[in-house]
Amino acid sequence: MPRRSLLPLVLAALTASLVVSPVLAQTAPWPDKPIRVVLPFPPGGPSDIVMRLAAEKMQAVLKQPVVIDNKPGAGGNLGSAEVARAAPDGHTWLFGTDTLVTVNPHVYSKMPFKVDDLQPVTVATQFNQTLVCHPSVGVKTVGELVAKAKASKMSYASGGAGVPGHLSMELLLSMAGFEMQHVPYKGPAPAAQDVIGGQVPCGLLAGPTVLPHVRAGRLVALAVSGSTRSPTLPEVPTMAESGVAGLKDYQADFTLVVFAPRGTPEPIVAKFRQVLVDAMKSPDVVDKLKASDQTVVGGTPAQAAAQLAADSKKWGAVAKKIGLGLD
Repeated sequence: MPRRSLLPLVLAALTASLVVSPVLAQTAPWPDKPIRVVLPFPPGGPSDIVMRLAAEKMQAVLKQPVVIDNKPGAGGNLGSAEVARAAPDGHTWLFGTDTLVTVNPHVYSKMPFKVDDLQPVTVATQFNQTLVCHPSVGVKTVGELVAKAKASKMSYASGGAGVPGHLSMELLLSMAGFEMQHVPYKGPAPAAQDVIGGQVPCGLLAGPTVLPHVRAGRLVALAVSGSTRSPTLPEVPTMAESGVAGLKDYQADFTLVVFAPRGTPEPIVAKFRQVLVDAMKSPDVVDKLKASDQTVVGGTPAQAAAQLAADSKKWGAVAKKIGLGLD
């Protein structure tokens, strides 16, 4: 065959290879190396509890290790920024409270990442904050705490500036009209330990973190922050049920959310989400989560995005109302 007549065939073959190669790239095996899940808070908090329960089941399905990497700091901003800058190849994920994108942009003057650089994958669980005090404080209700705090200077612990416990407590102080000094910690677990030790009299901390200590009598639970009572502490009222003037409309529900770097392929996002949800909904994990005051949600990315948008609007208005700002 003459060389000139071969040219169209060669060009056709090259064109076909260019069309096929992106498809082949998209269907490359995933995951092909360990998966890193960044938790932007210290060990012992809600995100740590949930992910460590799910990780073992997930890696059995994904055939790769699921590495949990705690990167605390700046209300979760440091770990979030690391994921926002990560390659969108499905090997780096963020797992933390909704406040990372619903609160922090409203209260931090300088954010180390853009919210749009993270894409929601699923709302994993829902949980309460629990208002607790050391038994020596001598209060058993929100009303008693308000009276005591008005009579003498008191302080409260939270898991850090701008985290759910801090925002929930500042909302409580604003609505009920009393003051307490904020003592921030690097996560709810170390904050709880200092309340247990009596270094700080009270704290508004994640339910999963303080629940074992309430049951053991080391802490006294006064109220929960959410719209409904905790199934594991049914005798403890919500803030709205406390009978304190100004708290009738108090409500502070929080969630744990999975995020991926923007641009992570949809098939990978869908697979990771399904594997996580399946792990969380296995009977033994569900029972353990309920025992730690966590309710499994496991919604779609679209549902997660809609809920985060609504919560961002709500908490932005709250932060503005109470003048909450952080450097």
